[in-house]
Amino acid sequence: MDVRINHKVLALATPTSQGDFMAKVSITGPGQGELIVNGPSTIRILEDGSNTNHRLGMGEITIPPHTAGPPQHRHAQHDEGFYILSGSVRFTVGQDDHDAGAGTWVMVPPGAPHTFANVSDETAVMLNTFTPDLYVQYFRDLKAMVESGQPLSHDAVAEVWTKYGTEPSTEYAS
Repeated sequence: MDVRINHKVLALATPTSQGDFMAKVSITGPGQGELIVNGPSTIRILEDGSNTNHRLGMGEITIPPHTAGPPQHRHAQHDEGFYILSGSVRFTVGQDDHDAGAGTWVMVPPGAPHTFANVSDETAVMLNTFTPDLYVQYFRDLKAMVESGQPLSHDAVAEVWTKYGTEPSTEYAS
């Protein structure tokens, strides 16, 4: 069996009773994973797609109190899921607001307009899934912009969105 923690091999692959080899297992422990800071929020990459043949990417997003999210937008190329671990996150879907507390799962299919924000007085933490994984690189692109001193204006972010099949939901702009 091949087990990896934070992309490190703990044991070599072992043959099954049929003689073939078991798939590698990846484990990312607490405090491990790539950390990306986007303004006041952070995302810790738990799975960048390298262990799933790019079928799934996953991150843990931490959003401080009273923090706005991205402008309302839609994705053409991937599903996006959110599982609230702690705190509360307000999801806006079109014109409708939905407050999601711990234990809530929100699934956004391609084409659905959405955004999220933490409007509460406590920090919110949520798991964020991308199927396929392409949005992990989007967060890395934003990180590179910040590190190069480029501001994350709505126009700059919208330009990066185009690389990942994402567009603003202008009909719901406020």
